[in-house]
Amino acid sequence: MIEERSSRYAALLLRLTLGLLFIAHLYWKFEILPGGVAKWWSGFQTNGYPWIVPWYVISAEFAGAVLLIPGIYTRWVSLYAIPLMIGATQFWWVRRGFYFTSAGGELPFLWASTLLVQALLGDGPYAVRVGALHMIRRSRRLATASPSV
Repeated sequence: MIEERSSRYAALLLRLTLGLLFIAHLYWKFEILPGGVAKWWSGFQTNGYPWIVPWYVISAEFAGAVLLIPGIYTRWVSLYAIPLMIGATQFWWVRRGFYFTSAGGELPFLWASTLLVQALLGDGPYAVRVGALHMIRRSRRLATASPSV
């Protein structure tokens, strides 16, 4: 049985955790990684990925870092970032195996799973409501609900 009163806070906790993980990952990429973003970026070319892949990866990470914490388009951002984590899972699983202890695909697999759970749960409480989107949805509902003459 799901506890209705407190279960909605699971979406909030997951949203905050994922957003903070994206921030930490970007910080690592820009500040800690020897060679910085340039080295990270060149790794895609070295491994034979198309030119668009690093652009997608960085955009998904920024979207996760900037939009998940306040809860803006949470479902869409989570769905947008899932292919990133599936790709990371495949990359590390093939090279290092599954287990985290050998830098394998276990952690990106877990991250992809939590992004899917977030997409299923939705925003949770204390999410920023984007006014323009809600106004469009409301006007569509009103247009379809009004009787035709």
